Amino acid sequence: MKKLLIALMSCVMLLTACTGGTKTTTTATEGNESKAEATPEANEPEPAKEEIHAIMDIKDYGTIDLVLYPDIAPETVENFVNLAESGFYDGLTFHRIMYGFMMQGGDPEGTGYGGSDHTIKGEFAANGFDNPLLHKRGVISMARSGDPNSASSQFFIMHQDYPSLDGNYAAFGEVVSGIEVVDAICESAAPIDNNGTIPADQQPVINSITIKK
Repeated sequence: MKKLLIALMSCVMLLTACTGGTKTTTTATEGNESKAEATPEANEPEPAKEEIHAIMDIKDYGTIDLVLYPDIAPETVENFVNLAESGFYDGLTFHRIMYGFMMQGGDPEGTGYGGSDHTIKGEFAANGFDNPLLHKRGVISMARSGDPNSASSQFFIMHQDYPSLDGNYAAFGEVVSGIEVVDAICESAAPIDNNGTIPADQQPVINSITIKK
């Protein structure tokens, strides 16, 4: 599998309404006559959307609670949820960390070259999908190679806003609790090159990712 990366400036590799009906009511008129008049029925409230949370427990750092958006990136969310529920991510690591940018993990090899046994479509604007979620601090998105449909299991969580990724990577959720864990990981990282590579024995470990609906 091609190495899954995300871009950090030009010198870094490519990560590259519900409407109600009407009802009739009887009202008094002059001469005590009654007539039926149509009045708009109040709109029925839309049913609450089911929230999907991914609770990521990272060894020695703590827990990150992410809310996922299947309405924005349905195949991406389904893939991530299936992998998490199968235990795929348990024991994997964050192999690439760049302070002020992002932290990337989910590779079973811990090198940036691995993934799961299948790939998914890239649900982002440059690939023909309507995905308005921006790569702001705390957003989770899928890593990929130059092939827009090469995302597999690797993902990254934004440490800070990075607009150049918008429309080019499939963002699919965001941190709602535990952003301080992202900060701690990025602040303590000691990459050995300009691409954010973390030595194997220093890679933060994902104990588990629990899906809650």
